[in-house]
Amino acid sequence: MSENLPISRALNAGLRRALETNDRVLLMGEDIGPLGGVFRVTEGLQKDFGPRRVIDSPLAESGIVGTAIGLAMGGFRPVLEIQFDGFVFPAFDQITSQLAKITNRHEGAVRMPVVIRIPYGGHIGAVEHHQESPEAYFTHTAGLRVVSPSNANDAYWMIQQAIESPDPVVFLEPKAKYWQKGEVDLEAPALPLHESRIVRRGTDVTLVGHGAMVTTLLQAAALAESEGTSCEVIDLRSLSPVDYGPLLDSVRRTGRMVYAQEAPGFTSLGSEIAATVMEKAFFALEAPVLRVSGFDVPFPPAKLEGTYLPDADRILEAVDRSLAY
Repeated sequence: MSENLPISRALNAGLRRALETNDRVLLMGEDIGPLGGVFRVTEGLQKDFGPRRVIDSPLAESGIVGTAIGLAMGGFRPVLEIQFDGFVFPAFDQITSQLAKITNRHEGAVRMPVVIRIPYGGHIGAVEHHQESPEAYFTHTAGLRVVSPSNANDAYWMIQQAIESPDPVVFLEPKAKYWQKGEVDLEAPALPLHESRIVRRGTDVTLVGHGAMVTTLLQAAALAESEGTSCEVIDLRSLSPVDYGPLLDSVRRTGRMVYAQEAPGFTSLGSEIAATVMEKAFFALEAPVLRVSGFDVPFPPAKLEGTYLPDADRILEAVDRSLAY
């Protein structure tokens, strides 16, 4: 059985199923109750499950995460909503110094099944601190799992898989795609949580990205095909740990790779992906791994986001450079 849903409603359905399945699951966040969150991802859940399981929290991100750590120690599985990507930093100390470290500190005796949902990325015309891509901070932090769905089916299943994880999961939701519809298989997940996925087959260049960038990569691949270039597109899905198998297999067939991301390029996830692929598939490469990123400046005012964020044209330019080697 399947249903056509936008990503926001797929997340809502996934959270609902988790709440129904396990009475130790609870949701916390600012305005997630009657309002249903800024993006309405939790709409209707407090009405159906009550304010003790869908908790409208104070405006205090550090307090939200700190409370969740205590709840996890008590056997609960808290799912937290950070209202916007740039608002996560008041909780950064709790996440990186405590949440990520507690299990290791206790030699595995204390688990931290906490999910932190963060709407992230641009393309919504918002102001500063509402369109950032902070994934590198979290992928750099040992003890955290970091994932990002790019479509409705993954959103539905990956949020449930994240909630089932015994470890803390930073769950990055591409807010620009909340209203993008797709078929959701309600019977079984397509993949485990930490596997990457080939979404388009090709022979000449491997294109890799995550979240909202996957749609842009598919647009670039379609344009490249019209010009006679066949691009393979891989959705990373899991940012930490990274499933390198499909990436390396693809690069060994195509000999070329372009990684695209909304985040700035310097010391980014794309930097790590590029370095690892060049280490492990060096003799298969016909050209260096190229990166297409946001620029190394603070996220600009809304009128300039189209210049800052990678688009299909910038990706195609990188494809042409790769083929020219």
